Amino acid sequence: MEQLMRDTFLYFAKNRSINQLAKRYGLKFGADRFVAGDSIQPAIATVKELNGQNILATLDHLGEFVSSPEEAKESTDYCLRTLDAIQESGVKSHMSLKMTQLGLDISEQLCMGHMREILTRAREYGNFVRIDMEDFSHNEITLKIFKILREEFGESVGLVIQSYLYKSEADVQELNSLHPNLRIVKGAYKEPDSVAYPNKADVDLNYVNLVKLHLLNGNYTAVASHDERIIHQVKGFVKEQSIPNSQFEFQMLYGISTQLQKELTKQGYTVRVYVPYGNDWFGYFMRRLAERPANVGFVMKSMFK
Repeated sequence: MEQLMRDTFLYFAKNRSINQLAKRYGLKFGADRFVAGDSIQPAIATVKELNGQNILATLDHLGEFVSSPEEAKESTDYCLRTLDAIQESGVKSHMSLKMTQLGLDISEQLCMGHMREILTRAREYGNFVRIDMEDFSHNEITLKIFKILREEFGESVGLVIQSYLYKSEADVQELNSLHPNLRIVKGAYKEPDSVAYPNKADVDLNYVNLVKLHLLNGNYTAVASHDERIIHQVKGFVKEQSIPNSQFEFQMLYGISTQLQKELTKQGYTVRVYVPYGNDWFGYFMRRLAERPANVGFVMKSMFK
C-alpha cells in the first residue's frame, strides 16, 4: 500500500496539467506546512524566525516544467531577487536551485549563462548556491556543469548527491579533487532498478557510507536527513574520527522534524533548513508526500480545519 501511494504521488508530481491547476489555485490542501508562502516576503520572514532559533536556511524558489527561454529567464530573475532579498534583509541563508528551471532542457548554453549570472551575484554577496540533483536523466549533465562552475566560482557553488543511485560513490570519489561542499540526500524521484537501489535498507546503508567517505576525504558535508538513526550514526562517527563540527551540518526540510532541529542546535551542531517558496509548489509537495506517507495525515488535518 505504501509503495502504491508513493508511486501515485510521484506520478502527480510529474503531471503538467495537475501542476498548472495547483499553481492556479494557490497554496491550499496543506501545502503551506512545507512551503513558506508564494512570494519572497513570507519566505524571508520564515528564515528570520528560524535564525531566531539559531537555525540557518537555504531558500529555494520552486519551479517545474520550464519550456521556453522566457520562462527560464523569469526563473533566473527570481533567483537573483532571492539573493538580493537575503543580502538586503541580513538573514542567514544560502540559496538552492534546479537547473531545469534555468533552461537546462532547452539548451545547456542557455542554462550555463543563467548559472554564471546567478553565481556572479552570489559571489559578490559572499553567499553560496546549491545545485539540486534532479532525476537520473539529468545526473551526468548536472555533474558536468558543476565541475565547470566549481572551477570558475570556487566555494560559491555546491552540489547534491543522491544515495539511491548505484553510481554515487564513484561520483563522490571523482569530485574529491575539487573538494566540493556536497549535500547528501536519499533521493526523491522514481527511478528504475537498473540505476537505483530498490530497497530502502540499501539506500540507507549507501547514505551513511557516502557521508563517511566525504567527511574522511576532508570535505564539507551537508547531512540532509530526518532519520534519527542515521543522525545518531553520523554523530558517533564524527566523534570517533575527531571530525570537527565545523566540517559538517545537519539539514532538514521546512515543516518536518522541527523539534529535532531545535535539539540538534542546542547540542551545538549546525542545522540548516531547506525553505521552499513560490506558487509552482505542487511537484515539490507531491515528492514530500511520496517520501513520507505519514505526511498525508498532516495534510488531511489541514484540509478539514
